[in-house]
Amino acid sequence: MALPTWDHPEPLAVDSAPVPEYGAGSLADVLPTLAAGMSVPGTTAAIPELTPADRNCVFLIDGLGWEQLRAHPDEAPFMSSLLASSRGGTGRPITAGYPATTATSLASVGTGLPPGAHGLPGYTARNPATGELMNQLRWNPWTDPRAWQPHPTIFQLADAAGVHTAQVSSPTFQNTPLTKVALSGGTFHGRLSGEERMDLAAEQLAAGDRSLVYTYYAEVDGKGHRFGIDSDPWRGQLMYVDRLVQRLAEQLPPRSALYVTADHGMIDIPFDEQHRIDFDEDWELRAGVALLGGEGRARHVYAVPGAQADVLTCWREVLGEQFWIASRDEAIAAGWFGPRVDERVYARLGDVIAAARDDVLIIASEREPKESAMVGNHGSMTPVEQLVPLLQVRT
Repeated sequence: MALPTWDHPEPLAVDSAPVPEYGAGSLADVLPTLAAGMSVPGTTAAIPELTPADRNCVFLIDGLGWEQLRAHPDEAPFMSSLLASSRGGTGRPITAGYPATTATSLASVGTGLPPGAHGLPGYTARNPATGELMNQLRWNPWTDPRAWQPHPTIFQLADAAGVHTAQVSSPTFQNTPLTKVALSGGTFHGRLSGEERMDLAAEQLAAGDRSLVYTYYAEVDGKGHRFGIDSDPWRGQLMYVDRLVQRLAEQLPPRSALYVTADHGMIDIPFDEQHRIDFDEDWELRAGVALLGGEGRARHVYAVPGAQADVLTCWREVLGEQFWIASRDEAIAAGWFGPRVDERVYARLGDVIAAARDDVLIIASEREPKESAMVGNHGSMTPVEQLVPLLQVRT
């Protein structure tokens, strides 16, 4: 007698997800490596390909992934000329960390810790103390920043060690909780235009015998979300930021290293039911779910007490061919959030965690109308989202 055949493929195995390169080549490893090269106590050189410099500047371009940069040499001729310099001249990218989203990545950059340690594990995550979803980019609803992320930043460690330390960014970000928990230490300098930021970053780099300077530009990501990475507005922003990188590179003082990186890449998702699965319209996915966190390609799913196993089973059956679907403990064991997850962070993670492999989103058209309307998206562990440059210019 013939055995019955399974009528659809097995769900994606949790351990088949391409885990970020924590501890050797992720965003969380960049500043500790640079600081260790300046003899800052409490820091370790985690990226072996990088060589020390007395003055280090990190320019983070929000949303500019490795694959997008490589695909647009005409729009970004200067950065394209630096591709071979990436990751200490190996011509290789580094990884963002999971999820590949701004709040998580900026916290990884500034603290030198993976998400499981710094505790900003997504765009939105549950606050165990209140049971509410917290938007970690906008810090809403309010919670004490130092209780949420108690670890010192690399900038604070460097400043305490006598390194001249500065952040040069939009004045809008000076007093935000995310800046306080991720990027504080030394002096914040707010400048509106990109050109002003580049000029001041170069000045700040020259202001000390040992310097650590961070600067940031947001609108590549902004145009990607609104219009997509296959749009003229996005290409225009790429052209503009390429000129900014060149402007800064041409002003570097002696004994300097400039590193150009990003917090995540981006992918455009078509507007149809096949590619955008609407949680608010899907009774199966909603069953047993108390809160839906994260974002379209990196979901934290918080179950009603007692329904965790049923929610995991349902999500695997419905989405398991397109998403890596893991329980909280499975995701932790697989290292998605780093080699460890601190106790205070554990309950912030979803009971079920869904990371997209295919070109697909879990939107929520009613509860997240703005996010559900975005063209460009990010968050998961695919190369287009995870891989980011670490371009280098040295003097």
